[in-house]
Amino acid sequence: MAAVAAIIAAGILVLVFWPEQPEEYIPTVTTMPVTTQDVEIYGEYPGSIRAQQFVEVRARVEGYLEKMLFEEGTYVKKDQVLFIIDPRQYQAKVDKAKALLKKNKALAMKAERDLSRIRPLYEQKAASQLDLDNAIASYESATADVMMSEADLMQDELTLSYTTVRSPISGYISERHVDIGTLVGPGGQSLLANIVKSDTVLVEFKMTDLDYQMSKSRNVNFGQKDSTRNWDPYITITLADKTVYKYKGLVDFADPQVDSKSGTFSVRAAMPNPSHALLPGQFTNVKLLLDVRENAVVVPTKAIEIERSGAFIYVLRSDDIVEKRFIETGPEIGNNTVVERGLFRGERIVVEGYHKLTHGMKARSI
Repeated sequence: MAAVAAIIAAGILVLVFWPEQPEEYIPTVTTMPVTTQDVEIYGEYPGSIRAQQFVEVRARVEGYLEKMLFEEGTYVKKDQVLFIIDPRQYQAKVDKAKALLKKNKALAMKAERDLSRIRPLYEQKAASQLDLDNAIASYESATADVMMSEADLMQDELTLSYTTVRSPISGYISERHVDIGTLVGPGGQSLLANIVKSDTVLVEFKMTDLDYQMSKSRNVNFGQKDSTRNWDPYITITLADKTVYKYKGLVDFADPQVDSKSGTFSVRAAMPNPSHALLPGQFTNVKLLLDVRENAVVVPTKAIEIERSGAFIYVLRSDDIVEKRFIETGPEIGNNTVVERGLFRGERIVVEGYHKLTHGMKARSI
């Protein structure tokens, strides 16, 4: 009996002092489901503003500038009279051309009457062939002189019209480049003023070859309409005070070749400017919509880790087992990153506490 009691006592001691087995460590992590969304991809470039039309108003005839009929810096309409050049010498040429035309018309009428008298006489053998030929020649020469006089008069009247300088377009006119009384025209200063049409402006910028090639891979042809996509490559610009201009511009031209020296190519967009807030010559920052990724997988950038083998993310499977998943990343959008390959909608990814994880372990999600 003593032996049995000793054995029982020893067993109790073993149970009491047997070391406890450690519980399995299950880390707690924060997860979120993988979602998809349409992602807009932008590029940013320095750009400059150019007027839709910039026209130089020049004197086409020589003379002394007599009048200026506009206020500098104001809006002028097409065909509005801007300057008057002394027209007297050109008016005299017009008057002379009119007189010469009148004279030649009179001679032509006389030659026509002479021919009308000679022709019946020739038919009656009362006039010679030479008389008829001379009459015909005189009539045709007089008729040609009338045509030449009409052409000279038209040219002189056109030259006279150039003494009244009109606006070729509607727009804002610059200050005058010459003073009243100055000799202008071919022998003098010909540039009188500039007119800028800026109801719509052109925004010019240079796009990198890399962005261009990436866009081409997505079948985005700048400057060309594409019915296969439901978006257009528009731009927004940032003004000098860091505010974003309220209107958007649409790319309407892209240079067909790349500058081999800079590795860029020129792009242009038309931008509405109804209030004339944008001035030609301004520099600005251009933000261009390069692409729209439809139903793209987007995850927080902080959930992605990088090692020598590539980028990876921890996925918590339905059985709460952690999987180290290598992924192919795309562009970053704010605090998120597009995942091109490796993840699927609905999967759970670890966004907090991933530093405690290893592949194949179990984790608890909160």
